[in-house]
Amino acid sequence: MILYINTTDNDNVQIALKSKREIIVEKKFKAKYRQAEKLLPAISKLLKINKINLKDLQKIKVENREGSFTSLRIGVVTANALGYALGVPVEGGTGKAKVVKSERGRQFNVVIPKYNYKPNITMKKSNK
Repeated sequence: MILYINTTDNDNVQIALKSKREIIVEKKFKAKYRQAEKLLPAISKLLKINKINLKDLQKIKVENREGSFTSLRIGVVTANALGYALGVPVEGGTGKAKVVKSERGRQFNVVIPKYNYKPNITMKKSNK
């Protein structure tokens, strides 16, 4: 079973459960500026309604480009955290992920977001 996460739209979030060949169930919901508080409960509800346990997930796929900084980051961070916790691979929309090693030596892969613009969250504001 594959969990699909798409938070690239500022207004809507899309999640789905897929087998290797088909979409089993798909849900799209409004989450304007509230993706962080709505995403995990929506995933939990989707799994529960379809009688699927987190341990049944074999992969997590997340869209990792073409979105705003915050909405994109929420989806990618959620996918990476779930993948790490469950010990399942995480794959980006590009199909690529980076293999990293934890401090305890455990290898896992993470998806890196591809932003439309260079992040400027840590840049100094100019004094005019």
